[in-house]
Amino acid sequence: MDTAAPYTVEANGITLACRSWGPADAPPVVLLHCRGADGADWTHIAERLAAPPRPRRVHAPDLRGHGHSDWPGSYRAEAMSEDVLALLAALGLDGADVVGHSLGGIVAYLLAQRHPGALRRLVLEDVCAPVPLDPPRPPAQRPPGELPFDWAMVRDTDEQRNAPDPVWWHHMDRITMPTLVIGGGPTSLIPQDQVAQLAGLIPGASLVTVDAGHLVHESRPEEFLAVVREFLDRPGR
Repeated sequence: MDTAAPYTVEANGITLACRSWGPADAPPVVLLHCRGADGADWTHIAERLAAPPRPRRVHAPDLRGHGHSDWPGSYRAEAMSEDVLALLAALGLDGADVVGHSLGGIVAYLLAQRHPGALRRLVLEDVCAPVPLDPPRPPAQRPPGELPFDWAMVRDTDEQRNAPDPVWWHHMDRITMPTLVIGGGPTSLIPQDQVAQLAGLIPGASLVTVDAGHLVHESRPEEFLAVVREFLDRPGR
């Protein structure tokens, strides 16, 4: 199938682009992409989650500063999480399952910390614990030509990756919904001890490793789908 056409939603004072798949009355899942990508990155996974016999209504927004969404010039992860909260409200979603990859995972766990009632279940794909980088990540050099994202977003997210707000760490215990953390294994660019550390900070979180590198859902889609479906289909909240 072709990628679902993006449409726009007004959320948190900006315009977000979003793509949706699956029956309108099916249980909702929201997929949040990594830095530099957009909602289309999830197309293959979204199509599979939206298909019978257990279809889901799948939504994949472009985060602010990415793709067809607004590029407002300010890209704190906290603001991105509020964008997603406003998107959930605009789409009429109550208690959605949220899956976040990398930067999208940071946005997802901040959303879960700040508004736990907005989520039913949480999946974090290859996301590290919010610990300062030592040594810090040096300033990135902008590549030439047009980019599908705002370069200011790279600067802002690098700054927060180098020195995350300590509140992120201390509020992990506010994540009260069932949570699955998926690590990409030893070939990932994310230190896997920090992925395990993240899982240990979230009460009751499960940790599964899929030896696929950082792009688990892209490199090993069948294994990714199997562990995510099994987790989302468990009875209860």
